[in-house]
Amino acid sequence: MSITANDPTRKTWLEVPENSDFPIQNIPFGVFLTRDDIITIGTRIGDTAIDLGALHQLGYFEGIPLTDDIFLQDTLNDFISDGKKTWRLVRNRIADIFDKNNGKLRDHEEHRKVVLFGLDEIEMQLPVQVGDYTDFYSSKEHATNVGSMFRDPENALLPNWLHIPVGYHGRSSSIIPSGIPVHRPKGQTKPKDADQPVFGPSKRVDFELEMAFITTDANHLGEPIPIDEAEDYIFGLVLFNDWSARDIQTWEYVPLGPFLAKNFASSISPWIVTLDALEPFRIESPKPEVELLPYLQSSGKKSFDIELEVFIQPENGEETKVSQSNFKHMYWNMSQQLAHHTVNGCPVISGDMMGSGTISGPTPDSYGSMLELSWKGEKPVKLNDGTTRTFIEDNDTVTMRGFCKRENYRIGFGEVSTKLLPVFEPKKK
Repeated sequence: MSITANDPTRKTWLEVPENSDFPIQNIPFGVFLTRDDIITIGTRIGDTAIDLGALHQLGYFEGIPLTDDIFLQDTLNDFISDGKKTWRLVRNRIADIFDKNNGKLRDHEEHRKVVLFGLDEIEMQLPVQVGDYTDFYSSKEHATNVGSMFRDPENALLPNWLHIPVGYHGRSSSIIPSGIPVHRPKGQTKPKDADQPVFGPSKRVDFELEMAFITTDANHLGEPIPIDEAEDYIFGLVLFNDWSARDIQTWEYVPLGPFLAKNFASSISPWIVTLDALEPFRIESPKPEVELLPYLQSSGKKSFDIELEVFIQPENGEETKVSQSNFKHMYWNMSQQLAHHTVNGCPVISGDMMGSGTISGPTPDSYGSMLELSWKGEKPVKLNDGTTRTFIEDNDTVTMRGFCKRENYRIGFGEVSTKLLPVFEPKKK
């Protein structure tokens, strides 16, 4: 089935600002609360949010096999479970409805009133109920930088790194949408010169520039997903800030890996951009440096050229761009990650989220964490207001943006923006 929604010449009757992340060729999916306090599944074109629940009830998806309540839910999980054929049919239909030459909705004022919303009339929600969350460690540049800091620079990568997509299971309950603030975490740390650990607020709270992909129901217990079928089970991508407490992590991660340093919060952008929308921006992954086992051997263009930016904004100050990277730097692609995740028979379900791991590029300005940008705190990063940062301070806001662009054709993710609040203090009774 062709992806007619991707037609680069298509125009819409809705107003779309220049350089918008959300032209009619994007058509992402999300969940929002409307001005009438109704939660619905929707999409976005330009700065207009579109209520897909209302659109469906008015008959605009006639001929597509959808249940009556598919868009009247508070998560996208059931829609994602319907599979790629349905996603494509719906996205193609939305493109047709809002095509500048289609007057069916454009010329129906009463329908437009219940279907269309300004962005100031909605409140974005978490788009899926995340059943399980896995975080990978798939940027060679990032893994090399971290290995050089804490181990022998000549042997920065551990022996398994070039052979498997390394990952760990995270905590789905603390995944939050953009705009929800997080508190500085507490935990055990061990100061350099101390014999015993101490307890208190983390002094090294960090962002991690990542992307995450969302899966559909993929396999049964015991059934691996072949690498050449993996993309059939990936719905789309979001921006992902996997908050980290580096001092807590340093003390706890041996022998079983990250725990409290990672599970206090992970922030995502609220609009899921489908793989279909990203199709024009495919690019080949970096070539493997060792021969991979057959189940990890992928061919074709399995990565995407997605420009990524990170900004830090102090309270009452202006934002400063501190990093500019690209998703194409990832050594392990999504197909390899999903194939490896399931090769032992681990089942994957609708709404599962897979983090890419920190995305760092080859140059210092493309590093994807403060740990690297400030090199363990040894090289402070200067902000536009003259202050410096080695890690994130209380009341700083971290914003990540991402987009694909070729000439006048742009598909973006919007942003994930999160403010770091001081340590949580319970209210006195």
